Amino acid sequence: MTEKTVNYTEALTKELVDRYVAGESVEALAESLGKTTRSVVAKLSREGVYKAKTRASGVARVKKADLVDQLATACGVAPEVFESLEKANHDVLEALVAKLG
Repeated sequence: MTEKTVNYTEALTKELVDRYVAGESVEALAESLGKTTRSVVAKLSREGVYKAKTRASGVARVKKADLVDQLATACGVAPEVFESLEKANHDVLEALVAKLG
């Protein structure tokens, strides 16, 4: 049978968790320990300390359907005409609304 390679020793795991809890970024930890960011995130998750980055800045994101309705209004057509635009990228729809609105 082959020996199992230990990726994170107990000491390394403790150091990783302590530094993360102290506020060090996942990217900095990965670089200093010679690991990938994904590996560090996975280990911190298994240890129950990882907190995913929040995307929202406290403001509710406008739904694509609402953006499409705004575009239709700006163009003077019924919203049903632009219904297929709901499949477009959210950022693109926001840019169009900003430009036309």
